[in-house]
Amino acid sequence: MSRKLGIDYGLARTGIAITDELGITAQGLETINSNGNDKIILKRLAELLEIYDIDTFVIGNPLNMDGTPSKRSEETLKFIHKLKSRFNNIEIVSVDERLTTVEAHKTMNYLNIDNKKKKQIVDTISAIYILESYINK
Repeated sequence: MSRKLGIDYGLARTGIAITDELGITAQGLETINSNGNDKIILKRLAELLEIYDIDTFVIGNPLNMDGTPSKRSEETLKFIHKLKSRFNNIEIVSVDERLTTVEAHKTMNYLNIDNKKKKQIVDTISAIYILESYINK
């Protein structure tokens, strides 16, 4: 069965999560360090498509708290365009990701994650929340 891939897009780091084969649960996969280079993210996504049977990219859209598009939302929409151009056989779904980073930090605090590690995994945890919001709707 095909899987869904959750993406918490960022200019410096992009978190990636994936569903199990039944599409019931989401697990963190990795954080891609791109330092502003989307080609690095697109290349890694292509590699993940070779490893996993993925039919959908679920990408978080960082809206303002009032639901209007934010500056980061505009950057995300540009990246979604690049995804559509490169992966035209993959469904691309955008979901509201307001407060996922806040929830990720709460989770890491609850688990007593070391501050040095938080920066490395916050985006992956956010990607899990993005993907869970999609599969639980």
